[in-house]
Amino acid sequence: MTTTPERPTSASFAALRGQLHEAATEFAGGQDALEGILLGMVDDVDRAVAEPLEIFPVCHHSPASALAMARRLREKQPKVVYLELCEDMAPLLTELRNCRLPVAVQAFASEIDGFPPDWAPLSVVAPITEASAEYQAIAYALDTPGVELVLVDRSSDHVFQWDTRQPADGETHTVEAEAGAEPGAGAGTEPEAALHGEAVGVEIGDLRPRFAELEEHLLRHGKVRHWSEWWHQYVEVPLGDSDHDTYRQVMFLIGSLFRRLAPGRGERVRVDEDRERYMWTRMREHLAATGTDPADCLYVCGAFHAASRVDEFGVHGTGDFTISPRTATTWQYGLIPSSHAAIEAQFGLASGSVSIAATEWAKNLKRTRVEQYRLEGQSGTKKPSAKRTTAKKTTAKPPAAAPTPVPASVPSPDLASGRASDPASDPASGPADDRLTGFLRQPPVLHTLDEAELLGWSVDIVRAARRSGYLASTADAIAVFETSILLAAMRDRAKPTPYDFQDAAVTCIEKDTVPGRRDVRRLVEIMMGGDRIGQVGYDALPPLARDVHDRLAPLGINLQQRGVRRALLDMASRPELRACSDVLWMLRRLLPAGAARTVMGERRLGERSIQESWDLSLGTHQRALIELGYEGVSLEQVLEQRLRRAAYGPQATTAEVLAAVEDATLHLGGRRLADELGTRALEVLAAERTVDGAPAVLRRVRGLLAYYRTSEPVLPPWIESFVRAGYAHYCTLLPTAFRDEDATVGQVAAMLGFLFSMEGLALSLGCDRTQLELAVAQSHPNDPAKTALLWAAQVQLGTLSRAELRDRCDELLGNPLVVPSYPRYLSGFVHALEPVPGLADVVVEAVSNAFGRLPDPVLLPWLPTLIATLRSNAADLAPLIVREAGRIFPARLAALDAWVPPWHAQPVARAPLAAPTPRGAALLPLHPETCDAVADLLGCTDGWAPADGPTAGATAPTGAALLFTHRATCDALADLLGCGDPWTPGDAAPAAPSLTTRHPATARAVAALLATP
Repeated sequence: MTTTPERPTSASFAALRGQLHEAATEFAGGQDALEGILLGMVDDVDRAVAEPLEIFPVCHHSPASALAMARRLREKQPKVVYLELCEDMAPLLTELRNCRLPVAVQAFASEIDGFPPDWAPLSVVAPITEASAEYQAIAYALDTPGVELVLVDRSSDHVFQWDTRQPADGETHTVEAEAGAEPGAGAGTEPEAALHGEAVGVEIGDLRPRFAELEEHLLRHGKVRHWSEWWHQYVEVPLGDSDHDTYRQVMFLIGSLFRRLAPGRGERVRVDEDRERYMWTRMREHLAATGTDPADCLYVCGAFHAASRVDEFGVHGTGDFTISPRTATTWQYGLIPSSHAAIEAQFGLASGSVSIAATEWAKNLKRTRVEQYRLEGQSGTKKPSAKRTTAKKTTAKPPAAAPTPVPASVPSPDLASGRASDPASDPASGPADDRLTGFLRQPPVLHTLDEAELLGWSVDIVRAARRSGYLASTADAIAVFETSILLAAMRDRAKPTPYDFQDAAVTCIEKDTVPGRRDVRRLVEIMMGGDRIGQVGYDALPPLARDVHDRLAPLGINLQQRGVRRALLDMASRPELRACSDVLWMLRRLLPAGAARTVMGERRLGERSIQESWDLSLGTHQRALIELGYEGVSLEQVLEQRLRRAAYGPQATTAEVLAAVEDATLHLGGRRLADELGTRALEVLAAERTVDGAPAVLRRVRGLLAYYRTSEPVLPPWIESFVRAGYAHYCTLLPTAFRDEDATVGQVAAMLGFLFSMEGLALSLGCDRTQLELAVAQSHPNDPAKTALLWAAQVQLGTLSRAELRDRCDELLGNPLVVPSYPRYLSGFVHALEPVPGLADVVVEAVSNAFGRLPDPVLLPWLPTLIATLRSNAADLAPLIVREAGRIFPARLAALDAWVPPWHAQPVARAPLAAPTPRGAALLPLHPETCDAVADLLGCTDGWAPADGPTAGATAPTGAALLFTHRATCDALADLLGCGDPWTPGDAAPAAPSLTTRHPATARAVAALLATP
């Protein structure tokens, strides 16, 4: 880095330079680096003070900075205010009046061009609180006629152009300062701490040592826990009563100290210097374009940047910095709600520090009676009783004699009232006097103990603790009061600070456990200032958010209010609420969980609720709703864009694309987008080489098919093509999936489920069943579960009978070497219910045989494994087994002892019959073609034989013997029809009426069907 040439030093800081030279010589033993640092700090202060364009150094969220800013603006009345804030955020600042502070100005980009894809979405926020110097400058510039506000910091695009850290994990970080987080920073579990999301924070005036040893030294000797407490005790309180020149010089000195002690010359220092070059280049361009006198301008920046040593520093800077062009990324801008906890979490501040700063700001205003600046009509503030009159600008006259320096500890009455009284405070009037020497020499001001304030704090914290479940009493209030005074005395403080009181409250009230949701430290933070949460007003919302509020207006609830609101929708009596229901279902799809949560009602394909109940918290999730507005102007547009992005993404799977089709059908209606996404699903399916998404594909396709079959006259062309292509696709992958160790049994079962359940439609569309038979024949699994699944597929195809399947299960149970893996076979059988639900009885039989035949030493060890297997891998199929078991097993406990399983029941021995007795046997010779077809189907190949008895001379089919060969079938049919007559031998008449006698209507129907005369 190149520095500016040495400038002649003014005589204002000669005494201070001499003292620091003597100190460096005494402590360092000569002139070395220490002297260079100490004297360089004075040079930095002298240089910044002498700059014609007045520099106003600030610290972010500092009450002292805000108070000094309000005073200076009323004294100087500048015509141009240069503010260190992203220059592309300027149009949003006028919308601050429609918001309740704190809020954050946000730049958002979802579609990026010129940055790594894994950075998306890009988000930059700049939080603004009422107790901040930048808000005072913004309010003054926007509400004062003839004043121009110019943002001079790098744009949001340059924030990421200069970001070389590449946070791939989405970690939130600040751009200007990334010092280590303080103890307790962001430690709160409140949801308000996440209001900024994963945005990058741009902070004005972060003043914190980048030299870890220096910060540790300051904290140890200051007897404080963290940096925020040190800053409050040793900077905020002394500067609260100082005059303008003292404030500026002290802030310049602190900024120079931290800058010169920053370790190394790394990338972060380079970015800081580029920011300073950027800002001074923009200011010089504006001055040259408008011809504004630098004496009428005010430059508001962080104290760290005010002590800059780059060549471009000042209106007469010699550097020539070239600003790089922005990328092609399209940025969206808006305001999002913020909170004290969100600011603390994002910028690594101690928990409660921003709330304490807000309380200190209110106390300073009341004590000094300085009139703050507020935007006209600012939401969340009380209207003034009388119309505010703008202070007229006073011209400072040159003094007749050198003014007497005013001690820093004794503020001028005119300064306290907000009027100019010191001509030396204007840089244009001459060299500034040395205020640093007096400030650094003066002893610390010993504030007297305000017993009333401390007593009020003690009583309030005990009351808050009792409401939160603590067993606190009046004795605890007294203990907190006395302990606060004791801690302050131990830390060399006459008056306890809020941090001393916080430590005392934790010590005296919080014992072993926290009974409620908040601990005592959090209760003190709430009591001191509360976690104020901002809100963006309706007029400042993007068009999409306003449209959502307008469309949900018939609900009659305040959607801007934080918290949960219950909405009841009765579409039967109020049909106009159907439009609100459509909006709520889209919000449920687009917003985070909890923003719109359904209590009653559902929306599925082909189903619509007539009554719904919702829990809405749109006010709490206002940031997410605002960011939706960056993606489009309506919910339908945003949803369509997201569905397309999900379907056409490089990592999109078939299941995800089918889910997009379902969402498009549910929420958007029409066939255009659904058909387009369905065609995309067909393309993705053809490109897949794994079966990872087979279960989801099967579930989605079944649902879509059922919907289209009931709501459309014909199936869409894309789903017919999908079934045809899916049938061939899964047949091709089936043998590989059976052998692949990475493919689970559930995935293979889903493939078979697709093939068997879609088989009828696929065959009607031109597919060949032989392809499935060959795929099953080529499958040779090694895993027991997949082996059982293959057996089930063979049963479905007819290549394996149920009797053979039962025999194989018996062999497994009879083999001691296979018994330990029997639960895995059962898992395969359970999964087989997906493609072959008719095997439920076989699965029940297999499980029952295992419990009945295995001894306890074998059964008990794998029983937990069996239960875990059924629960984890087949939870949705277990109801089929339960229903089948309920059908087979007896319903009463008393009948269980005498109950015999159907698969163990022995067939009843029956006497052989010389001839079939049912009269229906006479139908066989009358319809020989039908009899031959049935005989061939059952495997009977005997020819026709001559008949005996009355029909002698005619031929009778040997197939009549099937009645005796398949007695079980005949018995089952007789039981089904309620006929309990036994078989009768020969030509003897039955003891009871025959089937035809009991069921004449059935006999007549069969005779008519067969055209019997």
